[in-house]
This record gives sequence, structure tokens and C-alpha cells, in this order.
Amino acid sequence: MIFLVLAILLIFVSLKSLYSIIWVPWRIQQFFRKQGVNGPSYRPFYGNIAEIMQMTKEAQSKSIPFTHDIVHRTFLCWFGLKPRLALADPEMIKDVLPNSIDMIDRLDYNPLARLLFGQGLPGLTGHKWTAHRRIATPAFNIEEVKAWVPEMVASVSKMLKIWEDKRGEKDEVEIEVYKEFHNLSAEILSKTVFGSSFEEGKRIFELQEQQVTLTMKALQSVYIPGFRFLPTKMNKLRWRLEKETRDAIRVIIERNSKTTDSSNNLISLLMSGSSNTKELGPGLEIEEVIDECKTFYFAGKETTANAVTWAVLLLAQHQEWQSKARGEVFQVCKGNELPTEDKMHEFKIISMILKETLRLYNPVNRLLRRSLKDVKIGSLNVPAGTEFYVALADVHHETEIWGPDANEFNPSRFAEPPRHLGSYFPFGLGSKNCIGRNLALVEAKIILAMIIKQFSFVVSPSYVHAPTMRLALQPQYGAHILVRRISDY
Repeated sequence: MIFLVLAILLIFVSLKSLYSIIWVPWRIQQFFRKQGVNGPSYRPFYGNIAEIMQMTKEAQSKSIPFTHDIVHRTFLCWFGLKPRLALADPEMIKDVLPNSIDMIDRLDYNPLARLLFGQGLPGLTGHKWTAHRRIATPAFNIEEVKAWVPEMVASVSKMLKIWEDKRGEKDEVEIEVYKEFHNLSAEILSKTVFGSSFEEGKRIFELQEQQVTLTMKALQSVYIPGFRFLPTKMNKLRWRLEKETRDAIRVIIERNSKTTDSSNNLISLLMSGSSNTKELGPGLEIEEVIDECKTFYFAGKETTANAVTWAVLLLAQHQEWQSKARGEVFQVCKGNELPTEDKMHEFKIISMILKETLRLYNPVNRLLRRSLKDVKIGSLNVPAGTEFYVALADVHHETEIWGPDANEFNPSRFAEPPRHLGSYFPFGLGSKNCIGRNLALVEAKIILAMIIKQFSFVVSPSYVHAPTMRLALQPQYGAHILVRRISDY
């Protein structure tokens, strides 16, 4: 009798596995093909991950000419057992991104990737995301961000003084700006958003950089349930980095709570939301505050630093726009004046340059969502459980949207707003757009304005153009430019 029961159980499990692994994916693939959506065929267990990894490896093995055609319109692929619908159509994107969290929401992170930032806003879903977003939003309204401008200016001034010291008596000096901007953004983030010094935050940035490497490995594989609990060498490293990061942030939170002059930083706002108020609703527990701090320590540095890196490279390549921007900066900041909060709106040309940079080289080149229910996207019927790969880079480079010069640097295209909501979304669309948008743009304007006013720069002969997607789009071999002081001309 026992053997009979075990045999029946084995047959049941086998049939259920065949149903889930073979029948359901085949049925979904046929469902989309009948609607005209094609793509690579489903492969059991791993889907198309091996093909994707091979394509990524080949792309990163060689550089490309310094042109801006970095993408090589709707199709279906497979990430493990999950169908993933890749979208590059503005109308469909407009239906997906601003959709209700009850219909379409973010993907759940691979458990091994959650240790980096998945426990904060980017990894939250549903009404828990709503509660965290409501509490964190006031820290990034434009008035709060403008109050941080003097500290941003001071940090940029310190960096430029180092550049000037490196130049010494030479006509020009080579600067690798990718690392420079990451250090600069880290310092600004530490001083403004967290009310601490760069030295206090430095260890956190170092720990998270190590966690990035482990996260990339996790994102490139299908997660096996329960694997995160095994004491493997990598898992032990993940656990140690996580503990040290949380402990370091906890120290900053405790110090911040004892300081009276900290009312406008993120930690204070998150902590003030920890007492249940009618305005904010249920507050955050201390561990949730740490989760959000982890998110902003990483995302706040990566996105801004990479965006400014690409902007400087583009201006180094396009001298005519560098000259236009410099003329504007001298007009807005006369003589020895530095950027101030009331001058931010006057940087029209710099704003266009940043928008065009984010179109060509947005730090985040794709967004992921999933359907919680059967939904209609454009003319497609999409079953519940389908993942959406919103191909931001493809849309931003689409000639049908931007014209035959879509792969060229032309900031003047942003003299007027984009005509279609789903054609340009560097910070996302709808309620789940990037909460740090104001901070990123103000910080980037200040950095560009101050560099342009003090230095002229060109692309160094040692620069190798190889845009690569890690967790943000970055120059694979750094960003080398030659700088020369303006007064030398």
C-alpha cells in the first residue's frame, strides 16, 4: 500500500511538473504567437538566459566607435519559466508604466539580489510601497533639494580644486571623470540626504560596491528556492556585507537622532514618520528605515554619477554645445558667482543637454513589471503572470519617434517637450517614477555648470567607448578627458 501511494504521488508530481514546465509555457507562447508576437523559443527550466548571457558577453568583449547607436519592437522571451514581453512601443508603454498597482506592479526581486536594494522602495510592491513612498517623498521635493545647493556647490568646488592641483603648470591634464563623479556624488549624498560626512558614508559605499558584484551574478541566473539559506562561500560573503552595511547605517541613524540640526535630511523624515501621524499613516520601523537608506545610498550615487559622466563625454565630443553651455553659465553666473538655488531654472541649455544625455545614455536602460491580472495592453491580450521588459533604450533611440538623427547628440530637440508620453521616460512614468528625480537634476546642473565655467575639455585619446550595463549604464573602461583651464585660452 505504501509503495502504491508513493507511486501515485510520484506520478502526480511528475504530471504537475510537466504541466508547469512544458504545457503552460507552450500554451502561453502559442497564445502570443496567434496575436503576432514572436521571439526565441522557450527552453525548459532556464528559458533564454543562456542566450542572453552569451549576447551580453559578446557585447562587452569589444569596444565600438564613439557613436551613440548603443542598441542593436515587441517580442516574447523567457526568463526561466516566466514569459517576458519586451515592449518598445510608446502606446503600450503608456498602458503599462502608469497602470494601477492592483493590475501591474514591479517584479519580485531574486532573493539573492534583494540584499542590495530590494528591501527599499525599488523592491516593494502594493500598499507597502505606497506607505513607504508617502513618507519618503517630502525629502525630495524641489524646495528641500534647493536647500542643499550650497553644500553641493562646496563639494564640487573641492573636486575642481583637486583638478587644478593635478594640472599644476601643465597646459592640460587627463582626468578619469567616471571615478571622480562617483566620489563626488557619494560625498554630496552623504552630506545632504543623510546629514553625515563622506568619511562616515565611505564604508557603506565600499560595502555596497562589493554587493553589486554578487548581485550581478544573482540576476544572471534562475534562483533555486532555498539556495539563499545554504552556507556557500558567496552566501557567507553576502551575509557579512549585509550585516556590516546595516550596522554602519544604524550608527548614522543613531547619531542623527541626537542632532538638532538635521530636520531636512532623509533619515529625519523617515524617522519622524515612525511615529503614527494622521498625515503619514503607519510609520516605518527602524529596520525599514535602514532598508530605505540602503536604497538611496546606492541608487542616489549610481544614477547621478553615471548620467554626469555621459554628459561630460558628450560635451567633450561636441565642442559646439560645450561652447553654448559655457556662454549660458557665464551669463547666469557672472564674474566669480557660483550657482545658487534661485538660478537653477535659468540653466536652459544645460537642461536640454541633460535631457538629451538621458535619452542617449540613460543610467537605467530597462524597467521591469508584471501583470497581476489579465490585462489589455494596446491591442494585445496579456495573461496574468506575464513579465514586461520595458525597453527604455530602444524607445529613446527609435528613429520613428526621434527622426533620422535619433542616434546623434542634438539637445535642441528638447527645446519643446516630447510629443508622446511614452516616448521619453528617463525617470519612469506614473506614480512609480524615480523619487530622487529633483535631486539628480539639480546636482547634475550644478556639476556641469561649475566644470564648464572653469575648464574646457576634450575626449582623451586613451578613452575607449564601451557602454556597458552593470546595474547602471556605465563606461566599461572609464571616462578619460583632457581638461584645460578657461583662462589659458
